[in-house]
Amino acid sequence: MAASTRKTTRKTETFTYEERAAMKERAQEVKASARRGSRADKAAEDEAAVVAKIAEMEDGDRAMAERIHAVVKASAPGLAPKLWYGMPAYAKDGKVVCFFQSAQKFNARYATFGFNDKADLDEGTMWPTAFALTKLTAADEARIGELVKRAAG
Repeated sequence: MAASTRKTTRKTETFTYEERAAMKERAQEVKASARRGSRADKAAEDEAAVVAKIAEMEDGDRAMAERIHAVVKASAPGLAPKLWYGMPAYAKDGKVVCFFQSAQKFNARYATFGFNDKADLDEGTMWPTAFALTKLTAADEARIGELVKRAAG
């Protein structure tokens, strides 16, 4: 059984099998990125890899990931889809701004939509950087669209 579909989380020293699998996926992503040709080819391959990763997700997470993918592309067309630790992510100038983590990725009870420090969301001395998702409503999609547009700068 693949590490991402295990029902229990086992540990090896300090990282779970799921965390180790994510690190291995990231190493493969970096190697694949170094081998590719033109910038346009890389962008097309990255987009295809994100769509393929979304297609592998379980039904509920897949539906949310598909909607988030559409919302991000519409709200911030300057962000480039790419895989990041085996998760759909969206980058500006090669730096990940936001990402979607399915619940099955780390055997969590909910999916997560998060922002990295490159996101331009600073608000006072404290602000959220990740949101738990159990389903997406039209209001949720609108809020995500606003945040992504702001995060992209």
